[in-house]
Amino acid sequence: MVDFRDRLHRNMFMEDIKIHKRFRADRQCVIYEGGCLDLLRQIPDKSIQLVVTSPPYNIGKEYEKKVRLQRYLENQRKVIEECVRVLANEGSLCWQTGNYVDNGAVVPLDSVLYPFFVEHGLLLRNRVIWHFEHGLHCSKRFSGRHETIMWYTRATKNYVFNLDPVRVPQKYPGKKHFKGPKAGQYSCNPLGKNPGDVWDIPNVKSNHVEKTAHPCQFPVELIERLVLSMTNENDWVLDPYAGAGTSIIAAIRHGRRGVGAEIEHEYIQIARERIGKSINGTLKVRPMHKPKYDPKAAGNKLTKSPWKTEDAQEYLFTG
Repeated sequence: MVDFRDRLHRNMFMEDIKIHKRFRADRQCVIYEGGCLDLLRQIPDKSIQLVVTSPPYNIGKEYEKKVRLQRYLENQRKVIEECVRVLANEGSLCWQTGNYVDNGAVVPLDSVLYPFFVEHGLLLRNRVIWHFEHGLHCSKRFSGRHETIMWYTRATKNYVFNLDPVRVPQKYPGKKHFKGPKAGQYSCNPLGKNPGDVWDIPNVKSNHVEKTAHPCQFPVELIERLVLSMTNENDWVLDPYAGAGTSIIAAIRHGRRGVGAEIEHEYIQIARERIGKSINGTLKVRPMHKPKYDPKAAGNKLTKSPWKTEDAQEYLFTG
């Protein structure tokens, strides 16, 4: 829980933030219009605490041109090399990816990119599964409803990891030890439990409060969990593929510094507007730990199947 003094300090920090176009270590917020390699050249070695991004998947989205897989991987290798160069000794690098699909064959990008990180001496700390419920409906295979976040650090035991700010509610908070020297004492951490490595967080689709014109934007709460656990206040957070600016927003909302690059002018405009609203406190975001919408509990009439009996309908939701 954040007390009043912490909130006041953070609000004062936010009021002074200006959105800059080029990186400088004494700045708090930078959104660079141009290629990520051009931005990375502006950043000194080992100066970024958290690199977090979702690169293009090379599947022909409106903001990318689909190229041969090998050419795509060569480009990713160059970007990863630069990201490792700017990564602080105690920093973290989170690469969020999905699948490349070629003529019906699925290529998991986290697997093919893994050697690029290892060759720079990074260690994989977690392979986080981000589960969501909305997306393309497939007819020849199971619909994809997850993507992965590959969390790497340098080969050190001193990497930053703050678990308490991202704990989630316990399933049985009243559970007690039933034997041994702690018998009768509560067995759970009062701040909550470790969220684990499968995160069920809604993706940003048409009815999401954060939706913009960008087709594949991060939900703020997804990046907030990484920012809070892997950085401390005033640290730098870098997103080389900034898109709609979510990573920068998650950083400055929690007293960190944010920097990112984006080549599409339309998305630069969206990012600047969203960051500006975040600074002045008017940006609408889905809060962390907010329960997912349950259409059955909400009484949504669309949950009632026109083809099933009442008994079958009840089984549909209870199993």
